[in-house]
Amino acid sequence: MSDPDSFINRWQGVAASELSTSQSFLIALCELLDLPRPHPTPEQDYMFERPITFSHGDGSTSAGRIDLYRRGAFILEAKKVRLGAHTRGFDEALLHARTQAERYARALPASEGRPPFVVVVDVGQRIELYSEFSRSGGTYVPYPDPRSHRIALEDLRRPEVRERLRKVWLDPLSLDPSRESARVTRDIADRLARLARSLEQAGHPAEAVAQFLMRCLFTMFAEDVRLLPEHAFRDLLARHREQPDIAMRMVAQLWRDMDAGGFSAVLAGEVLRFNGKLFKQPDVLPLDATQLDLLIEAARADWRHVEPAIFGTLLERALSPKDRHKLGAHYTLAPTSSGWCCRR
Repeated sequence: MSDPDSFINRWQGVAASELSTSQSFLIALCELLDLPRPHPTPEQDYMFERPITFSHGDGSTSAGRIDLYRRGAFILEAKKVRLGAHTRGFDEALLHARTQAERYARALPASEGRPPFVVVVDVGQRIELYSEFSRSGGTYVPYPDPRSHRIALEDLRRPEVRERLRKVWLDPLSLDPSRESARVTRDIADRLARLARSLEQAGHPAEAVAQFLMRCLFTMFAEDVRLLPEHAFRDLLARHREQPDIAMRMVAQLWRDMDAGGFSAVLAGEVLRFNGKLFKQPDVLPLDATQLDLLIEAARADWRHVEPAIFGTLLERALSPKDRHKLGAHYTLAPTSSGWCCRR
């Protein structure tokens, strides 16, 4: 594996033509990421200049070539854009490259299926990622989102960016957000179930456990989508880990602040107002050190991967079947015009 700084210094702003540099750039990128080099094989499953046949509506065909292809992973289209990054021509050039790559995806033999990724490379400048994980003919969309799908050459210094590109090559379906959502949901559900059982065994009513867990769930989600300051709830719990009673008193005050909105002394900053009565009665349950650790572990999960619509499912999994039936409860969280509310 080569050094990111050496790679960036070698390739940044290279002025040679696309034809003379694109394959060398991509081979060097594979070396940087410790990936196998493209190589022609009879199966044509990982190679430069993969031949493709376009079928047209009038029955005719025409030939094309994919700049770099890895079966089941991606189609890559390389360009050397000489225009400024904020010009109309620059955007049009990259859009044309993306459109061309999508045409190749549609033209692949049905036996190979559509790859989950389209990769657009501006040689020596940037890499763009687009995904379509259903592989059923849907639209390729910016990955992971429209704000961060474009990877500048300097970004390759970041280990998480290099790892993302390695997965595009080696394990692209592992980047499917729905899979990550399922994994995170299972992990959180397990921790919350253990917490709920211990609270029930301590003699707390099912209704109180349900209300407490729902407030915790939403607070964890709120900090990960920046409705609260980043890591605010998680750090609050961790800061008072050795004193669970103090931790819960601080949480109760935080929830009162979230209900009212405005300045929060607990966070030493402003907080949004969360209406809908979720925090109107911000009762907390006394936790011991083990129970608080379960809550801290759940708070460390990435709640951006958990849809608010399945919060009720998480809660129902956490409650025992007997108490779930007794409550007859199905909780969901929903946005309103002036905040978020909890429905039951």
